[in-house]
Amino acid sequence: MGDDAVVVAQRGEATWITLNRPERRNAYDPAMAEAVVAALDSSTRSRAVVITGAPGAFCAGGALEDLSAPDVTAMRGLYRGSLRLFDAVRTHPRPVIAAVNGAAAGGGNELVVACDLAIAAESATFGQTGPRVGSAPVTGATNVLGVQIGEKRAKEMALLCRRYSAAQALELGLVNAVVPDDELVAAVDALVDELAALSPRYLEIAKISSNIWWNAARDSFTNGLGMLVQAIGSPDMVEGAGAFLEKRRPRFPDPDA
Repeated sequence: MGDDAVVVAQRGEATWITLNRPERRNAYDPAMAEAVVAALDSSTRSRAVVITGAPGAFCAGGALEDLSAPDVTAMRGLYRGSLRLFDAVRTHPRPVIAAVNGAAAGGGNELVVACDLAIAAESATFGQTGPRVGSAPVTGATNVLGVQIGEKRAKEMALLCRRYSAAQALELGLVNAVVPDDELVAAVDALVDELAALSPRYLEIAKISSNIWWNAARDSFTNGLGMLVQAIGSPDMVEGAGAFLEKRRPRFPDPDA
């Protein structure tokens, strides 16, 4: 592809899509999200699709520019881009595998939620960042994640912004397997080979049928994004972003009466 922010390659029966912005831990902006959507749209003849990150991280979510002075139009674009990306994963006719080779944070963690299957390297980490940086994870982590790992655990992840090791993610049910870092590609290749032996027609039927909970939560996504848009530039966003950029503990305003 012309934009090296997303690298697409064929490996055996699978299309591999690599998020390639290591200088920002593979965080995506609207253009990068659209490039991933385009790569997904052009990969329907593969038996599977794999999403991974350039070395150093899996995905740090949406690219946080200067949220202490946020641009409303740009933020709307980022929110819409996130939802288009996750929907493209869910509606793709082939199984989409997350090969989690590093930190999956914020929207990157929600990308793992959106994928059909996930294999993690032992060094991978997982977690949400929203309330810590002046946001909320409304496109997966506050709704569909509860179906995957249980409501209390999902609320713990979404509200407390803790970090979880690959082993903990496996125990929670967020990923299907954990392997040594140098065995991640081989493990994903083996999973692709297993899928390639199955009927693509009936895999698609099984996948799309399994979207019942994602589809049921779809209104929650759009409502949540609408609330996030209304909160752009709020004192909480400005303080959360400022603290994140300055690497300090945030001092959020007291709750409204």
